[in-house]
Parts: sequence; C-alpha cells; structure tokens
Amino acid sequence: MFGGCYHGKRVLVTGHTGFKGSWLSLWLGSLGAQVSGLALAPSSTPSHWDLLGQGMEDRRGDIRDADLVLRTVNELQPDIIFHLAAQSLVRPSYQDALGTWASNVMGTAHVLEACRHVKSVRAIVAVTSDKCYENRETHEPYRETDALGGHDPYSASKAGAELVAASYRRSYFHEAGAPLLATARAGNVVGGGDWSLDRLLPDLVRAIGDGVPLEIRAPRATRPWQHVLDSLSGYLLVGQRLLEGHANVASAWNFGPAPSDICSVEAVLGKLKPHWPELDWKLSAQSHPHEAALLQLDSAKAHDQLGWSPAWGLDEALEATSSWYRTFMNEQRVVSHEQLGAYADAARARGLAWAQ
Repeated sequence: MFGGCYHGKRVLVTGHTGFKGSWLSLWLGSLGAQVSGLALAPSSTPSHWDLLGQGMEDRRGDIRDADLVLRTVNELQPDIIFHLAAQSLVRPSYQDALGTWASNVMGTAHVLEACRHVKSVRAIVAVTSDKCYENRETHEPYRETDALGGHDPYSASKAGAELVAASYRRSYFHEAGAPLLATARAGNVVGGGDWSLDRLLPDLVRAIGDGVPLEIRAPRATRPWQHVLDSLSGYLLVGQRLLEGHANVASAWNFGPAPSDICSVEAVLGKLKPHWPELDWKLSAQSHPHEAALLQLDSAKAHDQLGWSPAWGLDEALEATSSWYRTFMNEQRVVSHEQLGAYADAARARGLAWAQ
C-alpha cells in the first residue's frame, strides 16, 4: 500500500496515544515503518493505545515544551512527522481556553520549529480539523480556499494552527531541500477504541453500559461523519506524495465523507439502532456552550488531485464501529488489526490506487 513508501522509513507520530494517533501508529507499523511517538499519557481508561500494545518507541511529553520537542525530533531523526497531538474537543476548550491555544497553536509551532533544525525531516503532515473554517452554517460545503475562523477556542485554535503552518511553509519550507508541509482537515470520525467524553459513539457505549438513556445536546446538528481509517488513508496518501517530493501537495487538504454521509446526529442514531437495539436517547435538559449546527466538507480537491475517496460509507463505518465495541464489551477482545485488514480489502475492491 502507498507504493511501499513507508517501509523502513523513520516516522514520528505526535499524539500517538490518542484515538487517531493509535490507529495511525498501528497502520504505519503494518506498513513496515520504524514508528516512534511523542504524546501525553492516554486520557482514558481503557485506552486504544494501551490495548494495542504496540511494540514501538513510546515517548511521553508535552508539545507545549519547545525544548523537549526539539530534543525528541533531533534524537529520533525522522523522515516524516505526522503531527496529531492536540487538545481535540470543543467543550473542554471552553473550560481551558489557554491550554487549548497553547497546545494547538504553540504546540504546532514547536513541532515545525524543530523541523527547521533537524535535516532528516523531509515531510510533515499537520492534522487540524474541519472546524478550522469560519463556519457561517450555510448549506455550501467548505473548500480549502474558504476563510478560516472559529467560534469556540478549539475551532479558532485549529484555524490558528493552519495559519502557523502556512507561515512556516512560506517563510522557511519553500526552499530546495526544505521539508514539504501539508495540513489535513477531516470530519467527525468514528471507530472502535475511542473513549473521549462528548463524542457520540463513546457516550453511547457508556450509556448502554450504565443502562441509562443517552443524553443528546443537539439531535439536529449536522456533521460530516466518517470512519477514522478513511481520514487516516488521506493523511498517509498525502505523506506518500510529500516523501516522493511532490511540492504541489504541500498545501491544505480536506478528507471528508461522501455528501450523502453528511447527516444529523438524530439520523446517525437511527442508523445505529439496528446494531444497538437497547439504544435509547433523550434531549439533555442542561444548557451548553455554543456548537455549530451545520458543518459540511468539500473533498473535491483530494478526489481530483490525489485520487482519494472514502473506502467505507457511513453505514459500513457505523457497523464496523459497533462491532468493535460489541466484541470488546462481550469478549474483551480488540479487533483493530482485523478491521484494518477489512478496510484495506474494501479499498482494493473499490479500486483505490493507494491500496493496490
């Protein structure tokens, strides 16, 4: 897969103990990469990272510490960095705005500054969010050329991370021999192994485990839903192109679902009901800080220029996610390796070039 470009490469994943980072580390390991990670300890028990038991270098540290980041990158001498470490939730960003800004903006700057000084680094994929756009809640999906913004500290900090990346790209990474830097913006990801608070599937699993109705803040809120592996396939494809020296790929990329998979929370719950017959939900009576009611992504650029498309639709993503949690709850067994294989098979069956 990915032209075999990751086999033997030294890869650093920041945020490897998180939900996306742990899946990405698993995938990179299966591709034969020499994977190392820099992250805080997992934020939940259980955690997908701990359950996987990955045999890779696992460094713990905070990307808000610039000296630590530089020392880590210098010691590991990576060929490519996937920067995922972040404060990744909207509601906690209201509670700790300064910590969110420090992690998401200055943390990104620390990683990119380290890459300026470590000559081994050839490529950087900095992951931000679909929420980095100035969301006017229109029915037009956002494209990479649309204005950045953000109402809450999380969304605004992800826009800030995009600006930091654009500044480093123009100021330092435009010369021959400099690292190629791309940013990636995905939708609302689902998948097994996520135990974050204030996310739909983890909250559902906890509610069912506790035998209580799931509390929903905004049943009509509409989001671009996708499986975590669909977003990661986009990140890996961009990383491949950067490692191959395609300077035109050093830009911003959306990796969202098909338009038909952009739907409301209520619609997603309806699709989940066959997998969780015991599912019951109610509208939360509490007041909550502002969250956007409508968000859509346009991934035409990735489709047209990279040949990227999702391998799984929303129905398949929800089936795989439900199956992961059911297997874990009933058998205490982790099926991430099997699901990664099934996802790759689906991508090959769809004729996606990266999977051949």
